[in-house]
Amino acid sequence: MRILVAGGAGYIGSNMTAMLADEGHQPVVYDNLSKGHKAAIEGFEFVKGDLDDFDLLAATLKKYEIETVMHFGAFIEAGESVTEPLKYYRNNVSNTQTLLSAMEKAGVGKFVFSSSAAVYGIPDKSPVTEQTPKNPVNPYGETKLAVERMCHHQAVAGKLNYAALRYFNACGAGRSSTLGEDHRPESHLIPLTIFAATGKTYEIKIFGTDYPTPDGTCIRDYIHIEDLCLAHLLAMKKLDKGSELIYNLGIGKGHSVREVIDTVKKASGKSFKVIETQRRPGDPPVLVCDATKAKKELGWQPKWTSLEKIVESAWKWHSRYPNGYED
Repeated sequence: MRILVAGGAGYIGSNMTAMLADEGHQPVVYDNLSKGHKAAIEGFEFVKGDLDDFDLLAATLKKYEIETVMHFGAFIEAGESVTEPLKYYRNNVSNTQTLLSAMEKAGVGKFVFSSSAAVYGIPDKSPVTEQTPKNPVNPYGETKLAVERMCHHQAVAGKLNYAALRYFNACGAGRSSTLGEDHRPESHLIPLTIFAATGKTYEIKIFGTDYPTPDGTCIRDYIHIEDLCLAHLLAMKKLDKGSELIYNLGIGKGHSVREVIDTVKKASGKSFKVIETQRRPGDPPVLVCDATKAKKELGWQPKWTSLEKIVESAWKWHSRYPNGYED
């Protein structure tokens, strides 16, 4: 298939682009490079453009005879979304509306959307299913839920078949550790801990050590980037007339902050300073995914179920690119 990968030069988008090509599809990357990296998509068809550029989007969809759009072009920093909400609504909601409008004009009716477990906010129970009440606690989560609702109404109108995939904690490096995580600024635990191990930063902080968990630190579900991309591939294949597919994506097993830090120490062979500090507001003690629906309906089965292997893949990438992509 001919697939437009919006935000395809970013962490998840670049891994998805590579997997699509490996599977015999024809990906076209659309990215303004404000967060993505040209070095991550070398050799692939690339269109530099903004998601608010309706004319360029429509022209690109027509030119390449796109059949499906995958959308990874959101801002993802929950904390920043609290201080800069309009920035998040503009990019994550308004620009997605522009993308969907361009798709409608170009006659492209299949859409795979990068959603988030942030739509659930702070769940009362874990593991989290697709039926868990959706109560976002920050603008980031609100924007993801708003796009899901927009897709739903477009589908009810008979103009869209879509899959919304709610990620838990994407991590690791794909394609034999050649495509890794290079956010600027970085906010995810595994790369931040690797920064401490490499001396790029002086320390790693643990925000809260008095949670009702075995070691007192928060527990999260870490899903390797290749497993995540595989779920997108399977969801895309399942899209058909009238489709509204919604899936949680995680391995169904949680690891604490201390476990992640200890695993990075083991993978790197390095010791580094760990600072224990106060809780951050809005951090649930445990957030683990129930991915039964994706496994049953898509035939999806995560292959990367070992935290050690996931961290090793990330460590290899950061060792190869100590300063991130050079572009």
